[in-house]
Amino acid sequence: LDEWKGDLWSIAGIPSPPNDHETNEAILFGYLVAWFLGEFVTHERKSAVIAHFHEWLAGVGITLCRKRHIDVTTIFTTHATLLGRYLCAGSVDFYNNLRGFDVDHEAGKRGIYHRYCIERAATHCCDVFTTVSHITAYEAEHLLKRKPDGVLPNGLNVVKFSAMHEFQNLHAVAKEKIHAFVQGHFYGHFDFDLENTLYFFTAGRYEYRNKGLDMFIESLQRLNEKLKACNSPMTVVAFLITPAETHSFTVETLKGQAVVKQLKETVHDIAKRMETRLFEKAARGGDVATTQFLTNEDQILLKRRTFALKRSTLPPIVTHNMANDDSDPVLSQLRRLGLFNHPSDRVKIVFHPEFLNSNNPLFGLDYEEFVRGCHLGVFPSYYEPWGYTPAECTVMGVPSITTNLSGFGCFMDDNIVDSSEYGIYIVDRRMKSVEESIQQLADQMLMFCQKSRRQRINQRNRTERLSDLLDWKRMGLEYIKARQLALRRAYPESFDEDYFTVSGSGVDEISGAQVAQGPRPKVPNPRSTPGSPRIRTPLEGMDNELTLARMSIHDRERFLQYKMRGHDEDELIAGEGDEEEFVKQIKLPFRQRQSTREELLAEGEFDVTEAEVEDAQENVAAVGGQAIAQLQQFKEPVGGIGKPDGKYFQQTTQLHGVTATKTATAIVNGSGNGYHHA
Repeated sequence: LDEWKGDLWSIAGIPSPPNDHETNEAILFGYLVAWFLGEFVTHERKSAVIAHFHEWLAGVGITLCRKRHIDVTTIFTTHATLLGRYLCAGSVDFYNNLRGFDVDHEAGKRGIYHRYCIERAATHCCDVFTTVSHITAYEAEHLLKRKPDGVLPNGLNVVKFSAMHEFQNLHAVAKEKIHAFVQGHFYGHFDFDLENTLYFFTAGRYEYRNKGLDMFIESLQRLNEKLKACNSPMTVVAFLITPAETHSFTVETLKGQAVVKQLKETVHDIAKRMETRLFEKAARGGDVATTQFLTNEDQILLKRRTFALKRSTLPPIVTHNMANDDSDPVLSQLRRLGLFNHPSDRVKIVFHPEFLNSNNPLFGLDYEEFVRGCHLGVFPSYYEPWGYTPAECTVMGVPSITTNLSGFGCFMDDNIVDSSEYGIYIVDRRMKSVEESIQQLADQMLMFCQKSRRQRINQRNRTERLSDLLDWKRMGLEYIKARQLALRRAYPESFDEDYFTVSGSGVDEISGAQVAQGPRPKVPNPRSTPGSPRIRTPLEGMDNELTLARMSIHDRERFLQYKMRGHDEDELIAGEGDEEEFVKQIKLPFRQRQSTREELLAEGEFDVTEAEVEDAQENVAAVGGQAIAQLQQFKEPVGGIGKPDGKYFQQTTQLHGVTATKTATAIVNGSGNGYHHA
């Protein structure tokens, strides 16, 4: 090792301190790889050899191959820059100051200069340099001083996660196991309905700032206040799954699981005995009094079990005894914000400082099952070159929140017209301030809490359909292009001119002359989007005069149609825009729910009395084809829809091509939907 470290210094000027075990391993590995490749190419003379290196730990091999002139084509992919990760972990405005960093000084100040030298040497010695995302490419250009030749996004083995039509059932099964944990963890204060409980989670390495744990916790506190302010029936249980130094499980956590398990077994035994007694009584015939089947002994046993559920303390916010409980950043922030799992809190916290596996005594779930059982993954990372956690959520049909500073978030934003419709919410952490980003994240979580169960099911279906975007069968094509470009650069005489070109989005193969490619087509909005829209709720729009809650049915339809055409509501209020042209071209959407006549009367939709309707129905039954003539008397009363002067109805009549007489006919015939069914 010492001989190789000296050789590395002499040929590349890269220092290597003796006490850095990780760097020593990287040097050993690099020399072995170079040795192997040198031997391999001496025997392989018919085909070109391509070696693809990932990360700085493999970078020594690239430098040695170049210095030894080994006939091998090299590709280097960085999944994150060393210096970028260290800078983001501190209190540095990384992306706004990226151009001005003194990279050698910053690396030396953090004690990683030798590692940075290995990474930078590999970057400049390889034939093709790539990164995993555009945001990392921008970072590498300034920190490693070479512009990447392309972007190779990370993929997933979608077949491993594929569950086809079963993934909704798997969600229900895994959710029941999480229910069991929640019942035990919150025993004594289990005052919320599991049917109205949502499970949010974040997971990853314990990088407090880089992974956005600070923003997630801050947003949870604001979500808690918002849910309490609007008296929401929903409860959110937020899990933080990240490894930290611990001693053991807390006694309270284990006790809660044991007490609830004991209660469940007792209830099961009593139910079996009651079943036997009920059957015997029913078999004899006669009346069955249900009070006879719970004996005094069973009642006493139940009271003992329920008495054991009482506790004088609040449910713990952490499941383990932390090694640094007083200085842990997550616990410190939770205590500062007062997130202690009070009964009045609508957001409950569970910090599990250990990765999940099926042997876990609390959950009994591995990570994949746990993700399937949750409703929303939240990953507001500040530094995330790609982000496998939201990608894994996507292929398992679980909506997620990411940021535009993560490679995954940028990829989805580039490939989908409106990613939120597919359950991929993107927080703007690049152009907005920290305060604005926190508020945006809290609003996105609140919006998710306001969805109905049917809307969440529809969204999970749409999320799962994005799996093909992340499959290696698709992502692997970029790797093929990178290898072809590497061959083109290493052996230019073997290829025609202009066979390849490098675009801003990756390495693109061009047959013949260079062809300017347009932007890649995006995934359009799902067809089911209009079926379950989320329009502004009265609570969100209470400061605006034009809210849906205050509109009549006619005004509401007009407003929604105007919005569907892309007009701003402020335009509609100010009277701007070509309303006459809008009226001519508008088409009425399908109405899923027909308003009853009582609702229309309550909103002042028409002024026809019950007696008049009954008389008209009798007339229609009596004279048949003469009904239209007899119903002319209703024209004037119906003309007052919406406004006293009847002008609005005249516009409506022009809009839909129906007369007031036909409208009255629809009402009398019992359609109950006014002019919409005329």
